[in-house]
This record gives sequence, C-alpha cells and structure tokens, in this order.
Amino acid sequence: MSERVKATITDHVADVRLSRPEKMNAIDADMFAGLTAMGLELKDNPTVRAVVLSGEGRAFCAGLDFTSFRAMAEQEDRGTGGLIEEKAQDSPANRAQRAAFIWNELPVPVIAAVHGVAFGGGLQIALGADIRFVAPDARLSVMEVRWGLVPDMSGTQTLRRLARLDVVKELTFTGRIVSGLEAVELGLATHVAEDPHAAAIALALEIAQKSPDAVRAAKKLLNASGLVSLAEGLKLEADLQRSVIGRPNQVEAARANLENRPPKFIDPA
Repeated sequence: MSERVKATITDHVADVRLSRPEKMNAIDADMFAGLTAMGLELKDNPTVRAVVLSGEGRAFCAGLDFTSFRAMAEQEDRGTGGLIEEKAQDSPANRAQRAAFIWNELPVPVIAAVHGVAFGGGLQIALGADIRFVAPDARLSVMEVRWGLVPDMSGTQTLRRLARLDVVKELTFTGRIVSGLEAVELGLATHVAEDPHAAAIALALEIAQKSPDAVRAAKKLLNASGLVSLAEGLKLEADLQRSVIGRPNQVEAARANLENRPPKFIDPA
C-alpha cells in the first residue's frame, strides 16, 4: 500500500487520509495508485460500514502535482499506457478517473471532510464521496481550465449530479474559487462545519450503527437513480428490498427498535 494514503479502522469506520502534507496532498503517480489501492482494499472489507476521506496537514488536496503531470503527459505521448489510456476491467473509469470514482464504487457510504483547498483533481476526489463536510473558509475550484484542460477524474459526471448545469458550466469555464459556504449553497458540498473531520467521523459512526445490509442496498439504489429507466429503477428498488427484508440484520433492526436497545448487526458476507 502506498504511503500516500493511510487508513485506520475503528468501530466499523475507516478513517482514510491523503498523506502528503508537505505538498498539500498534491496528486502524483503514487497518490493515484494509493487512492485506488485503498479504495479496492476497503471495497472488499466486509467489516467497514462507512468511510471518512480527508487530507493531512493544511489542505484536503491541492490538485495535480504539476511536475508529475508533465512526466505523466510525456508517458501518454509515448503511448506507454498512461493514466488516461489504461482502464480497469471491473470499472468504466481509467486509472486517473478511478482515483476519484472508486469512492463512488465502494458499497458503503463515503464522507469527505474538506479543509484548506480542494482544487482540480482534489475537488474531483471529494466529489466521488457520497457526502461532503467543508470548513467555512475552505476553497474549492474546478481549476483545470487554468491549465488549458478539462476535468478528467470523473468530475464532470459526479458534479453534474450535484449542481445545476449552468452552475457547473460557469465553474468549469472560469475555474473560479468558491468558499465552503458558497460550495454548500451551490450544491458542491453537503454541510459546513468548523471541524469537518470531526463532523464526518460523527456521521460515519451514526451510519455504522444502522443495518449494513440496508445501507449498502440504499447506496446501490440511489447511485442508480436517474441513470436507469424508470422501470429499471423500480425493479431495482423491489429487488433490493427483497434482498434485505426478513434477513437477520433486518429482523435485528426491527427488534432493537421495538426493544429500545442498540442493535447488534452481522457484517455482510
């Protein structure tokens, strides 16, 4: 596992941290690899019920490391199968996209805690989460246009589902920086918090106390909403309900609720 991304798991919550604080967690090749590897590891861990994603040091993530970008661009030019070209067999995303999109692919909720800056690729990583807490003075930007680029880490797909199209276009065309407060107003973030990490951990612990079967099914269902036909969406809703109803965790949730006690759930197989 890359030292660029670290995690501890406590009470079914994985506390994942981008760990390149001396560079404000700017993304280099090792960070790309570390993000995807960590996501895949957590994806296969049945004991994890929620994930908190944050950055160490002064920022969440300052975006792509420009020195590394030049090296990666040269690799693409040489046709050596770089970040944009290579695609995983089990995902629609290429290597660059998957570092951010992997958090959407996890079966459990992912909560991003954003402080300092989330620029370019850093913002796209945060957008891959299901929920975002931001500090009021955090600064966020779809910054790729400043380098003559377009967002290419799945941000055009995730951002479009969060904010109005005209807002998405304005931010993408200008690369302007918005505060944490404005980010919530525009739909880029969910909540403002003075301590985003503490708020994210508290919510993750709350989610971890719910039936993991129901939470996983809900994320799968909501991720599909709007991307499939009405008929397919309704069928998926019914199918997922059948997959949880009457099962041990659903029965335990009902009993614990009626008996006014904390539930004791079984980790998914």
